Amino acid sequence: MASLANIEHRNQEATIYVGNLDPSVDDSLLIELFTQIGRVTSVHMPKDKLTGLHSGYGFIEFLDVVDAEYAIQILSMVKLYGRPMRISKSSLDKKSGQGSLDVGANLFIGNLDPRDVDEKLLYDTFSAFGTIIRPPRIMRDDMTNQSKGFGFVSYDCFEASDLAIECMHNQYLCERQITVQYAFKKNTTGNGNEGVDNMVAEGGKG
Repeated sequence: MASLANIEHRNQEATIYVGNLDPSVDDSLLIELFTQIGRVTSVHMPKDKLTGLHSGYGFIEFLDVVDAEYAIQILSMVKLYGRPMRISKSSLDKKSGQGSLDVGANLFIGNLDPRDVDEKLLYDTFSAFGTIIRPPRIMRDDMTNQSKGFGFVSYDCFEASDLAIECMHNQYLCERQITVQYAFKKNTTGNGNEGVDNMVAEGGKG
């Protein structure tokens, strides 16, 4: 399994998302299955820290982009332990990955585990779907710094945020079914905390 430290360094264009996995599926089974398509560089299945169980999805990195695209065509909706696998490109091909323009592709991530989910885990999970333009933010109590159970992730394009919603909404992260939806700012000219507070107000209604 790829370590979290290596997730952001993988070849995103050759990485695919595999979802709707049965609990009995593990890394070795995914490697065995996908090496029939091409050479697999790494497999990452986010797992619960306490139980060690995966959350029903994972990421497969191939050595070659062509193999990743072929795997999507061949294995998408193929049943594994009676469940049709949902397979898609984990991120979109971006020529310049350094965009910092806020296009409004901001996501509200709700029902997060306050103890186990931090900003790094959000980054490791959601950076698979595209370029994140600023560090993910988890809203915390001013006094205790305890997570309030929701946060925000901002992408450089709507294709990436749409893909993140499609793949991650109602999926499990640290044994909690999370909510992923758009967080609309009421004041599009506001900056800093004001903009975040407005997104909180909208996102919390979901």
